[in-house]
Amino acid sequence: MMKTWLQPPRLRIGEDSEGERHATWLELFYDLVFVVAVSQLAHNLNDDVSLSGFCGFVVLFIPVWWSWIGTTLYANRFDTDDIVHRILTAMQMLAIAALAVNVHHGLAENAPGFALAYAAGRALLVFEYIRAGKHVSVARSLTNYYARGFAIAALLWLISAFVSPPLRFILWAFGLIIDFATPLTARKFITGLLPHAAHLPERFGLFTIIVLGEAIIAVVDGVSEQEWDIGSAIAAVFGLSIAFSLWWLYFDNIGVSAVQRARNEGRIAVLNAWLYTHLPLVIGIAATGVGVEQVLLTEANVALPTPQRWLLCGAVALCLLALAILHRTGTIVYCKIRTKYRLIAAVLVLLIGLIGVGWLPIVVIGSVAFVCGTQVIQDLRQSRPFTRLSDPE
Repeated sequence: MMKTWLQPPRLRIGEDSEGERHATWLELFYDLVFVVAVSQLAHNLNDDVSLSGFCGFVVLFIPVWWSWIGTTLYANRFDTDDIVHRILTAMQMLAIAALAVNVHHGLAENAPGFALAYAAGRALLVFEYIRAGKHVSVARSLTNYYARGFAIAALLWLISAFVSPPLRFILWAFGLIIDFATPLTARKFITGLLPHAAHLPERFGLFTIIVLGEAIIAVVDGVSEQEWDIGSAIAAVFGLSIAFSLWWLYFDNIGVSAVQRARNEGRIAVLNAWLYTHLPLVIGIAATGVGVEQVLLTEANVALPTPQRWLLCGAVALCLLALAILHRTGTIVYCKIRTKYRLIAAVLVLLIGLIGVGWLPIVVIGSVAFVCGTQVIQDLRQSRPFTRLSDPE
């Protein structure tokens, strides 16, 4: 229930930055539209399992993910539960819903609609930052810098809706570069305004859960469209075990917040490494779900086709590589041993993709599940001494 109808944005970091803070009901409701958007992206990839299909999936995934990042970082610093913020959030949900609607053929006839939806979402974010800067003077330099950068990017996306390829996609690329570069080049403004150390990791974890949910849905969809037998049941167990292993490897290693480490060490690069490495991680997890479904839909007694084999193996390898980077940079629990094992596992999964020509679907998914399972076992073997040695306190 709102405490007041109108309440100007206030700084949610600083004096209460060390306290507990969790996602609000509005944030959780807002996430629902991204469940739909990720699902549509997955369906798009499911319809075109090829290198070009995967590249298209990535191109469309990035603006969806960055839209979530933008509103999440804003809410982390300036969230205020008043009617204006609720209405703006509802309007942003409409923009993301429009993105989801235009995902299908999003690089063809629906590209103008996709661009307009993304531009609308960014324009709303720019308005929120201008509003926050008006009421929070200490953050005005940061909000003005963000508003300028995001406004330029939004303008490029808006223009792209009215021009033809390849210029349209060149404008998309420049727009995304400006969007990504704006926080990266705002170091002098961010130093004293680092995000809330407890809230932001929870929000990132919730988005990771969203994409992991696609892997679970993939198993259900894949099995439901096949005749139930022992082979499909075993393959489904392997698919679930891959998702469970990725959940374990991420959430069991979150450790100290990257935001807290950036605050303690004064290193903004730590925060940026943590933030941007989540992009290949969530792309890999979402693609893994599609790969699992494709395996389950393939006839059990026929060799798994090359595109499906490489989709599953490449996606899981991308997840493991992203986890290795997070371990190595210390943005999740720092450990050189775990970094090495994640890299070895990524290579092994890619090797399965390379030599698995002629392998049955259950053999491919079983082999990938085995590699992922060994990573969990390795972490369990280390857990006690690792936790003791890695405690930064």
